[in-house]
Amino acid sequence: MSYQVLARKWRPRTFHELVGQAHVQRALVNALDQGRLHHAYLFTGTRGVGKTTLARILAKCLNCTANGQGDEGVTSTPCGECDSCRSIDEGRFVDLIEVDAASRTKVEDTRELLDNVQYAPTQGRYKVYLIDEVHMLSTSSFNALLKTLEEPPPHVKFLLATTDPQKLPPTVLSRCLQFTLKQMLPERIVEHLAKVLEAESVPFEESALWLLGKAAEGSMRDAMSLADQAIAFGQGEVRHADVAAMLGTLDHRHVLALVEALAEVNAARLLSEVAALGEQAPDFAAVLDDVTAVLHRLAIAQMVPEALDNGHGDRETLLALAARFTAEDIQLYYQIGIHGRGDMDNAPDLRTALEMTLLRMLAFRPQGVPKPAQTPLPLRGDDGSSSPSSASSPGASPETSPPPAPSDAPLPWEAPRDERDDGVQDSPHRAADISPEIPGSTQAITTPPQAESPPVSRVSSLTHEVWLQRFESLGLGGLTRNLAANCVLEADDGDALTLRLDPTLSAMNAQVHLERIQQALADVGITRRLNIEEGVLPEDIETPRQQAERLAAARHAEAVEALASDPHVRQLKETFGARLIEATVKSGEVEAHG
Repeated sequence: MSYQVLARKWRPRTFHELVGQAHVQRALVNALDQGRLHHAYLFTGTRGVGKTTLARILAKCLNCTANGQGDEGVTSTPCGECDSCRSIDEGRFVDLIEVDAASRTKVEDTRELLDNVQYAPTQGRYKVYLIDEVHMLSTSSFNALLKTLEEPPPHVKFLLATTDPQKLPPTVLSRCLQFTLKQMLPERIVEHLAKVLEAESVPFEESALWLLGKAAEGSMRDAMSLADQAIAFGQGEVRHADVAAMLGTLDHRHVLALVEALAEVNAARLLSEVAALGEQAPDFAAVLDDVTAVLHRLAIAQMVPEALDNGHGDRETLLALAARFTAEDIQLYYQIGIHGRGDMDNAPDLRTALEMTLLRMLAFRPQGVPKPAQTPLPLRGDDGSSSPSSASSPGASPETSPPPAPSDAPLPWEAPRDERDDGVQDSPHRAADISPEIPGSTQAITTPPQAESPPVSRVSSLTHEVWLQRFESLGLGGLTRNLAANCVLEADDGDALTLRLDPTLSAMNAQVHLERIQQALADVGITRRLNIEEGVLPEDIETPRQQAERLAAARHAEAVEALASDPHVRQLKETFGARLIEATVKSGEVEAHG
């Protein structure tokens, strides 16, 4: 017996065998069970999603003689055993007239087809006209079809199928019940392929099925055809490596390796992975497209985890990987990837463009790139030998022996030591007034040693007022600053510091931000274990952001009032009818003129 391809062997023969078109199946089954049949149906959708298959199943439902129900005898569950069902499955049912509109576009063909509409069916209950790719008919053919399509004889049903419904005249669309078939999800394709290959006793790897499901682009027929090809290519087996070689596509695991290198902030690994890819001579532009696609899915995994698709069978992997990135890093990397894709046309070669785009992602991340440890080079004497003591010799030049910076010099964000003893009394702007000594400058360092100076500021109990005062001195930026600025200090027991965050901003609450805030507090002498809890904020307590907005509004109001009372401004108003646009007033402008 000759071999039958999987796409034909496993074509659904009943509505209940249909895969992935539940919305169409439900409508048709209910209509058949209730006897509410239309005379013309239009099935639309991309290739291989089941348009013709649905039409044939519907033809069997209309003509099955074994399971007929009701007055008309139609059923939603054809038996598949009667003469009508078998004849339709085998393509020899005389009352199912299948027409390929792509090859019969002339009006003469349509008129010839309609000449026999008036005659009663020969074998079945209904005469069914199945017109595939109906959009290919000429305008004259559509005009010839319209009248019959609107009022056919009671024994005639029209089933139309097309991949391009936009090309159908509105007069045809208005005479049909239209059903749009969806593209198959990769998950559904993989599930069905696994079932088919198990029934066919074909060994397979699930990862290989995901490659086939992705390559099918929503078409179950294409997926079955590719499975046939993979079986032949793999000598009776479907393996990941064989399918990847057969399709000539990039292994998705290589893309995930690049993204993992981004998560590790490991530039060396990035270049190593690109070099490994280079051995396969891939399309480096497509590699960048795949990387940005993964970044998009990581953003979804962070914001709406339940909406993350499983298009490559990697959903759990991406959920774990998303926790290693901050939200701003993913958004930044995606934007850099999109711009890098556009720059590839001007790059010397595509591999260089890919490497530079990936390195640019790390170079521009808000946290910076960890620098490798630098090993100091030993000084050499005239004879080329190492001379460790030459730096301190009397003849050493100032360039080779810079004066050491004092170990007790305050950091740029710290207040002087005599003002850091009491953290509660510090002014919120004192840290900005400090000008630390610049190493190597000609100014002599005259600060006397303070043997009895207390350690870096350690506040016994931090209050919300102090939190507001010291917020600016923390030096936070980006989303971390935004998160902290929307928190109020709820409790401080000397060991743990608890901040409260409005639940509407919970999407910003990530572990990486908590660690940055905790480190920033430690840098200014507030060593605590930090907790951020979500809850409704008290109405009578300001967050740092609310305080900044209030102070800015007050300064703006003062500036507007000062300008309004200025005699020059008044003269302009009286002479030229000018008016003051308050939204454009900046407090700094008034201070500069004051």
